Amino acid sequence: MAKANNDKVTIDLFVDQPRRGRPRTNPLPRSEQLRINKRKQLLRDRQQGKKRIELKTDQQLHQQLTKLAESVGCSRGEFVEAIVKVALADTQQVLPAVVNLINSGEN
Repeated sequence: MAKANNDKVTIDLFVDQPRRGRPRTNPLPRSEQLRINKRKQLLRDRQQGKKRIELKTDQQLHQQLTKLAESVGCSRGEFVEAIVKVALADTQQVLPAVVNLINSGEN
């Protein structure tokens, strides 16, 4: 039986034809790959002595931190970490300002 090149109904006739696109390089589904990569990332962070801190901010502060981090050439997480280190190094001036900000309700 002859087949027409535009006939895509009978799949078994097209087994020999290569598939379009890049071939799969990993046999696992994407969700499983993400789980494994996240586990590896957490293990690397633990080996480096890092701990996770979650921070929730409003959209405006988030955008401001992102822009400043991009201008410096680092990630937002690295930028926030540097800000916290500087603030903790100079608690004489920073601590009263933080307490005043929290007490004013603008946080």
